[in-house]
Amino acid sequence: MIPLAPLSLGDILGGAFATIGGYWKQLLGVAAAVFGMAVAAVATALAVAYALVGDRLREVVDTPHGVDPSWDDVRPLLIAFGCVWLLGMGILLVANAVVQAACSSVVQSAVLGRPTTFGAVWRRALSRFPAVLGAVILTGLIAVLPVALLTLGFTATLITYIAMDGSPASLFWLIPLGFLGALAVTPPAVWLWVRLCLAPAVAVIESRGPLASLRRSAGLVRGAWWRICGISLLAFAMASLAGFVIQQLINALTTVGNPLTPSALGGDPTAGQILVAVSGFLLLILVAQLITQFLTTTFPQLVLNLLYVDQRIRTENLAPTLAEAAGTPAHGWKTRKAP
Repeated sequence: MIPLAPLSLGDILGGAFATIGGYWKQLLGVAAAVFGMAVAAVATALAVAYALVGDRLREVVDTPHGVDPSWDDVRPLLIAFGCVWLLGMGILLVANAVVQAACSSVVQSAVLGRPTTFGAVWRRALSRFPAVLGAVILTGLIAVLPVALLTLGFTATLITYIAMDGSPASLFWLIPLGFLGALAVTPPAVWLWVRLCLAPAVAVIESRGPLASLRRSAGLVRGAWWRICGISLLAFAMASLAGFVIQQLINALTTVGNPLTPSALGGDPTAGQILVAVSGFLLLILVAQLITQFLTTTFPQLVLNLLYVDQRIRTENLAPTLAEAAGTPAHGWKTRKAP
């Protein structure tokens, strides 16, 4: 999929597209299985939450106009929503970690030009999933402080507006402090994220633990921070743009051919017609969401994995080893000196 030599931007992006083209069945299969199970788990959590606090929800919805709902009814709803949200974020984190492990497994085969199967990718992804999840969590914790400071700023803003009764609120100073703190902490957080962004690839390809993967990533990125930052940022932007375009196309299709309009359902639709129309509508949205999630998750990770291979080629002369592993003599590949 790539020349066994220091890779240019075109080589990396082309290699990522070629990997998706050659191994899309394996990647899409893993993504569909993982995100399908994630949706089922969140739906189950919502059903359980509704079973527990459904009565409270009906009380809040049926509150007369102009009357504030009782806090005794609102508090259980907020607790249930918070629990489901936290569970959903955890499930999404786990799902993304499995997909990242699958991307690294696929790149391992793609670089050597070897075929692979869904079963092989699935087993490899699951076997390295704990290490990848640990690396992802440790890397993700870097973003907690800026987000916490921004949240503090917005919370302080809200408290200030509520507390101001004609005199300055004592918490007003937290607003600029929160934003200034976020601005001060965000650059080092980004710098650290780029240093550690190759850790999932290390965890799978080199079979290292989370902490060892983070240290290894920092060593590989040393001296190439700006290049890796720019290419990874471009990959995330391309994937986000592709996902946005797909979402807009689906929105346009559902607007033009919306099966839920009275004209589409007929004058007096039956319950079966409504159920079929709603099911088809939701299925289209779910498929679009799966494709969008697939692109935004896999493409940047494939680019990061190829950046990992590129750094090892540049700093560790990995090309002869890869050529030997692929069953091809090293002199048969295009080579050039690393800068």
